[in-house]
Amino acid sequence: MTASGATATMTPSQLRSEDGASTEAAAEAVPRVFPLRAVADVGVILLLTVIGTVGLSTAFTDLGYVLAGVGGMVVGTAVALLCARYRVGALSTAAVSVVAYFLLGSAFAMPEQAILRVFPSLQSLAGLAVGAVFGWADLVTLRAPVSLPYYVNAVPYAACWLVTLVSVTLAVRWLSERRRSVWRASLLLLGPALIYLAGVLLGTDTPYYAAVRGIAFAVVALIWLGWRRVDGPRLAVAGRSQMLRRKLVGTGVIVVAAILIGGIGGSLLAPAPGQRFVLRKEVQPPVEPLDYPTPLAGFRIYTKDLADTPLFTVSGIRSGQTLRLATLDSYNGVIWSVAGANTATDASGAFRLVGRDIPTPPLLTAAGATTLSVKVLGYHDVWIPDTGYTTGFSFAGTPKADEQNVRYNATTGTAVLTTGLRKGQSYQLNEVDQKVPSDASLETVPTATLSLPPATDVPDVVRARADKIIGKANTPIDKLRTLEQNLKTKGFFSHGTASDQAPSRAGHGADRMAEMMTRSSMVGDQEQYASLFALMARSEGMPARVVMGFAPKNVKNGTATVTGDNVTAWVEVAFQGVGWIPFFPTPDNPDVPQDQVPKPQTEPQPQVRQPPRTPNHKDDLITPVQINDKHHDEGPPFVLPGWLIALGLSILIPAAIVFLPILVVGFLKRRRWERRRGARPDAAAAGAWDEMVDRLVELGFDPPQRVTRGVAAERMSATLPELGSGVAVLARDVDRAVWSGQDVEAARVDGAWTEVEQVVDAATNRVGRARRVLSRYRLASVRRWAGRVVMSAQDAAQAAAAKR
Repeated sequence: MTASGATATMTPSQLRSEDGASTEAAAEAVPRVFPLRAVADVGVILLLTVIGTVGLSTAFTDLGYVLAGVGGMVVGTAVALLCARYRVGALSTAAVSVVAYFLLGSAFAMPEQAILRVFPSLQSLAGLAVGAVFGWADLVTLRAPVSLPYYVNAVPYAACWLVTLVSVTLAVRWLSERRRSVWRASLLLLGPALIYLAGVLLGTDTPYYAAVRGIAFAVVALIWLGWRRVDGPRLAVAGRSQMLRRKLVGTGVIVVAAILIGGIGGSLLAPAPGQRFVLRKEVQPPVEPLDYPTPLAGFRIYTKDLADTPLFTVSGIRSGQTLRLATLDSYNGVIWSVAGANTATDASGAFRLVGRDIPTPPLLTAAGATTLSVKVLGYHDVWIPDTGYTTGFSFAGTPKADEQNVRYNATTGTAVLTTGLRKGQSYQLNEVDQKVPSDASLETVPTATLSLPPATDVPDVVRARADKIIGKANTPIDKLRTLEQNLKTKGFFSHGTASDQAPSRAGHGADRMAEMMTRSSMVGDQEQYASLFALMARSEGMPARVVMGFAPKNVKNGTATVTGDNVTAWVEVAFQGVGWIPFFPTPDNPDVPQDQVPKPQTEPQPQVRQPPRTPNHKDDLITPVQINDKHHDEGPPFVLPGWLIALGLSILIPAAIVFLPILVVGFLKRRRWERRRGARPDAAAAGAWDEMVDRLVELGFDPPQRVTRGVAAERMSATLPELGSGVAVLARDVDRAVWSGQDVEAARVDGAWTEVEQVVDAATNRVGRARRVLSRYRLASVRRWAGRVVMSAQDAAQAAAAKR
């Protein structure tokens, strides 16, 4: 026999009816009235959240984040207050808050993507979902101030919505019904404190009124905690008056101490702006440039296969101005490449996602501004051609999609588009050019002290020849000009094509550099001479890097069409306080002497093992560079359209939020039914009554508890006459099956469960559609557990009060 049959799980209150038939039920249906202290708690929570949110000011370009944060606070607070006032359960509160988040978030967080700036669209719904999950990562990898992507505003909106929803719910539901203490009140400060901490970590090196916000946050929190404490109920009137005076004096002391200690101590202990800890400085760059092939390795592709191919048209360029494609400062004995993202602070590998306000390079003497417009024709690569150091960029067509994929290195002035430039694409750059001073003004200027990636496996003959060429030159500019003039006057130019006079191997590895030094005549093009000059400068301890780009010809009215024949390379060396000065060591003379006879060289040979040389055939004047062009022939890989992804997210995420809890609760209810229905006959009969009680609880009724089944059936029949005699019949059959001491027939058990379905159907028809929908999210066992927890807490509070 089941013990549950003796005492059915009931509550003392009658079944709640919608027409207010019962006085007790009507009293329970009265909306909650919030005490004055709970209203004050909500005000303090909102004030502290605002103080914390203001700290994000340096990470955004406009005040749109303020509207998003305030909107999140309004939505979270309104949902928390309404659900608490009408006593909505926890699961229902969560469901309502999520719906409000998506329904109202478009107007607050991303009005530009909303319909009529108010109503949600597919793009705004997707932005609210994606921004709440991935916006944090974008925020710490963006160069502040942030203006891209659009969904980043969902970060302050979601944070303020969640914090106010939880904190306000605790304030009006949990804290207002318990004895006030400092530790309980402190729990409400966790959410605003996290917002404040997020403003510090997600900000920049320059804080936004850090001292003022810190003192204000501490003062408000301390005063509120002090006044939140409850005076003893047995204090006399005089005692309460004295307590009030002490509180006022203590409040004044806290304010003065916070201002003095916080202001003076903060000014002494606060780190310098460049030494503040912010997450964006600790997060690794999202782009690893080593994943892309170095463009200098494909130099001969331009001169051989693309010599007459129009690559792109440029407007706004001056005659003699060069276009920068990539800046290379790492040499490993085989190729010059872009340094890895983890190499060094001054390296070329620190590519980051940026907003429209691009930071100024650390070494730059500006000579003038240029607005460059480029239209891509036959060029296909990730490197973005520019003329100097970019201060702003925009893409025609779909700017948001392209700008979000741009990564920029402020040190080298190089930008990449991770998706690759494609035919027909247009973009505009605002550029600042590096001033090139005269050699006379650089006579007393030393080269800059920078931490660049090392150049390894450099042939010894290169170092020895550099020392010999420099000779008695003393200053850095004299040494560099001596090296430059020696290469230009003693070398010969050849791309190694059939039309050139002399063969010239492609590549710039250690063996090719040694060959340039050991043969009777130096022969090569910009690739070899720029590499050789940079290695010589590095061997003398000067910071040098190779730049590959284009030198447009036939510039007319600021417009030029760039072809593969315009490809070039040069070297830049950093001078202290001036910037990176260009050097062009490539000779113009193509007349290589015909009576070249290799002669023994007296220069020391390299001490490292050189890669084996590949013999050249007579009809093969150049060594082709192996570059993978399969992606050009096969076409771009299939990528889901952005609108389809946004549509899928906007449908799947709300659907999962709405239907996933229904599936989980439905599964638990099904298991409960199977466990009760499959028990032994007497337990199955008792389980039928328990199932009916649980189903009624989930519909929002309060069946009587701790009474017999007969009494409970009588009260339910009186409160809900629509249930008919089914409840009384069910109670009688279950009591007979449980207490008769006889074997229970299967037909009697089936009849009990049939009566349950009839009673539940009648109760379901009694309630409205909203309660029927909410019943799918409710689980009676959870509600009973929560009720027991609340009753235990109340009993403990009453016992503690009785002892006092």
